[in-house]
Amino acid sequence: MRIEGDISKAIDKVDSREKIDGSAPYTADINLEGMLHARTFRANVPKARIKDIRLPDLPEGYFAVTHADIPGKNVVKMIYEDWPVFAEKEVNHIGEPILLLVGPDKEKVQDLLEAIEIDYEEKKPTFDFSQSALDLSFAKGDVETAFREARQTIEKVYETGYQEQAYIETQAFIGYKEGATTTLVGSIQCPYYVKNAVMDTLAVSEDEVRVIQAPVGGAFGGKEEFPSLMACQLAVALQKTERPIKLVYDREEDMEVSTKRHPAKIKMEAALDENGRIMGMKSHVALDGGAYIGLSGVVLSRGMLAVTNAYTIENVAVEGDVFRTNTVPNGAFRGFGAPQMIFAIEMFIHHIARALGQDAYDFRRRHLVKQGDRTATDGLYRDPIILPEMIEKAVEMSDYHEKKKAFAADDAWKGIGMSFFFHGCGFTGSGESDIIKAKVKLRKDEEGRVHILVAAVDMGQGPKTTFRKLVAKVLDIPLEKVVFNYPDTRYVPDSGPTVASRTMMVVGGLLARAAKRLGEEWEEGAEQVVLEQYKQPEYIEWDQEKMRGDAYPAYSWGVNVVEVEVSKTTFEPTVKNVWSVYDLGKAIDERIVMGQIEGGQAQGLAYGYQEVMGHTDGKIMQKNLTDYIIPTAVDVPKMESVVMDNPYPLGPYGAKGVGELTLVGAAPAVALAIEQAVGREVHKIPVTPEYIMELIRNG
Repeated sequence: MRIEGDISKAIDKVDSREKIDGSAPYTADINLEGMLHARTFRANVPKARIKDIRLPDLPEGYFAVTHADIPGKNVVKMIYEDWPVFAEKEVNHIGEPILLLVGPDKEKVQDLLEAIEIDYEEKKPTFDFSQSALDLSFAKGDVETAFREARQTIEKVYETGYQEQAYIETQAFIGYKEGATTTLVGSIQCPYYVKNAVMDTLAVSEDEVRVIQAPVGGAFGGKEEFPSLMACQLAVALQKTERPIKLVYDREEDMEVSTKRHPAKIKMEAALDENGRIMGMKSHVALDGGAYIGLSGVVLSRGMLAVTNAYTIENVAVEGDVFRTNTVPNGAFRGFGAPQMIFAIEMFIHHIARALGQDAYDFRRRHLVKQGDRTATDGLYRDPIILPEMIEKAVEMSDYHEKKKAFAADDAWKGIGMSFFFHGCGFTGSGESDIIKAKVKLRKDEEGRVHILVAAVDMGQGPKTTFRKLVAKVLDIPLEKVVFNYPDTRYVPDSGPTVASRTMMVVGGLLARAAKRLGEEWEEGAEQVVLEQYKQPEYIEWDQEKMRGDAYPAYSWGVNVVEVEVSKTTFEPTVKNVWSVYDLGKAIDERIVMGQIEGGQAQGLAYGYQEVMGHTDGKIMQKNLTDYIIPTAVDVPKMESVVMDNPYPLGPYGAKGVGELTLVGAAPAVALAIEQAVGREVHKIPVTPEYIMELIRNG
C-alpha cells in the first residue's frame, strides 16, 4: 500500500476496508516515496567491552547510525531507565543493538551489515540468580509470631520458564519527517510511551514528535515497552538521513531479541496450626530480568501482590528480587507477573493439603477469600465476591468430583485440575492517579458524528467495537454515528497505555462519563468537545513505599477446570476439555469477551505444558515458530465457558478487566491435572514430556 499526504488519515480509511473483507494493512505493508530500509547490527557475545568497529565502505545514500548520532539521552525512557538506545562501550546480551544500517536497497543493506567487523574484549557473563538489581518487600500482620507458634511448617519451591508472545505481526515501524516534526507509525500498544521516549532521545519538545498507531497484529504485552527502543533508534536515523525509513524485524530476529515473560523461581513457606489452617505465609519471588530492568520492577510487584491469590491469610511476608543476567531483557506479557505467582500459590495450596492428608478442594474452600477480608497488602475487598457460586458452577459443568474419584481409581493416566484465581484491574497502587492521570476526549462534529479521542489501542482485543458501542449506548445514537480512528498523538490526549486490564474499566469508564456530559450539553449543528480525567476513588488508600493498602480499585475472578490424559508411552499430555467460569463485572460485548476467554485460556494452557524456550550461554535457542511450539487448532481442546454478572459500581455498565484474567489460571489447572494423572508433585512449568519422564523415573 503506497500512502501520500497525511498518513494517519490514510490509515483511518482502513476501517472501511476491514468491514468489507476483514483485512488490514500492517506497518510492513505501508510504503512511502523515497523510503529507506533499516537493519540492526547486533552483538553476538553475551558480555564484552567494545574495542573496535570497522564498517565497510558505504555507497552514497547508505548510512550507519550509532550512539554518537544521538542528540539527547542514550537511554530508553521507561519506568526504570537503564536500557541503552545503542550500545556505546559495552554489550550485555546477545542481540544487543549496536547500530542501524540504512539505505534504499534492503538486500544491499543486509550485505553491508554482514561485512561489519567488530573486536571485543569478552567478559564473564552471568546467567544465574546472583546479581540482584532491584528488591521489594511488604508484610501484613505478624508473620514471625505465626511461624514461631506454628504446629507445622511446609516449604516448597516452584519454577516457571520463558514465554514468547508469538504475535502474528512482528515488531515494525515506519518513520518520516514533517518539517521539524519526527513522525513514527508502528505496531504498538502505548503511543505515549513511544512519544515520551523519543522526546528524551532527540532532546525535543512534545510538538516535535508525532506517534501514530497502525493496525496491530497482536501484542500480548510484547509491544508495550520494546517498541520504544526501536522508535528511538529510528528517530535518530531520521535525524541523520532526513528520508522516510522502514524498520521491520523478521521472525527470527524478533524472537531472538524482543522481551519475553520472566522466568521465575518462587519459594513458598506456610505456618500451620493444630487444625491444619494456614496461620502465616512467607514467599520470595526471584525474576530473571535479563540484561536491563525496564519494566521488571513493576512485573515483580504485580507478581508479589498475587501471593495469596484467592485466599485469605492473616499474616504474610513477601520479598522479591529482579536479577540481572546477560540474556535478552524480559518485560511485559499478558498477566504481568501474576501467572508466575498464581502457578506457585495454587500448586502450594494443593501440596499443603496433600502433606496434611486433607482433601485439597475442601482445604482451599476453607481458606477462600470473602467480601470484607483484607488483601495481602492489608487493603480491603469491598465489592461482592461470588467465588463460591462460580466454583459450584464449574464443578457442575465439569463433573469435577466424580471425575477426580474415577481418574484416581483408573489405571489410565488421566487427571483433572481446578484453579481459583483473581486479577487486579488497572495499574497497581497509585499508578492511575499519580502517574498516568488518564485523559479522554469526545468531539461532536457539526453533522452529529461523535469522535472518540483516546490513546488506547485495539490490538485485537476489540475496543474499536466496544468503545463505540459504549458511547453509542450512553448517547442513545446509532453506532455508525460514533467514530474511533487509530490513535494519533497529534489529536488524542494521553489516556495511558493499553495494558493492565485497564482499557474498558478505566478508559471506558472515562468515556462513559464524557458521553453522559456530552449528552447533557448536546447542541444540534454545533461542534463540541468534552474532556474527562481519571480521579482515584476517595476510599482508595495506598502507601507505595511500604506497598500497603488498596493495590487495585477492583478485582476480576475466575475458576478453570482442565481435564488431561498423559501417554504412558511418550509421556505427552493431551488436554481433553476445559471448563471455566469468570466474574468480569459485566460484558460489554459478549462475543469479544468469549474471544478473549478462549484465546487467553489457550495461551495460558500452553504456558503450563507446551511452550518451551531456553538459552545456551545467553543465546535464545527457540528462535522461530518451528522450534518454539505454540498451540494450533489441533491442540486447542473443547472449551465451555460461563460469565457470571457481578457489576463493579465504578466501571462502565459494571465492566471490570478481562484480558489478563483469562490467562492466569490455566497453567496451574493443567499442571494439577497432569499431577493427578502421573501421581507425582509438579513444581515447574511447562510440564513437558521430558519433565514428566524425569518425575516418573525419580519416583
